[in-house]
Amino acid sequence: MIPTSIKVHKTSRTLVLGYEDGQYELSFELLRVYSPSAEVRGHGTGNGVLQYGKKDVGLLRIEPAGNYALKLVFDDGHDSGLYDWNYLRHLCLNQQSLWQEYLQQLEAAGKERSSNEIQFKAL
Repeated sequence: MIPTSIKVHKTSRTLVLGYEDGQYELSFELLRVYSPSAEVRGHGTGNGVLQYGKKDVGLLRIEPAGNYALKLVFDDGHDSGLYDWNYLRHLCLNQQSLWQEYLQQLEAAGKERSSNEIQFKAL
């Protein structure tokens, strides 16, 4: 199902997809940690790489990939996933269960949503 509208809300860090049955908001974090790229999913079943520290990830731009997908470019340098229409719809319809699964994976791995990097400010 192809969205009828696509909007980026940078302040709330969400991608809003409109469909005939309503609108769905997907957080940039959810989109990033469930990227369909081989870097995230791995090369085969069970070879995925848990993404963590992505709570504040930003979306720099969206690029069309033909008539079948979107390429999302994130501010952490990730830009290799193509989100086809079916996958985006899957994320919309299953985001609550996917989010809970992600939180459980983080907990089991002892990882956090927030980045633990130290940020230095110029004095």
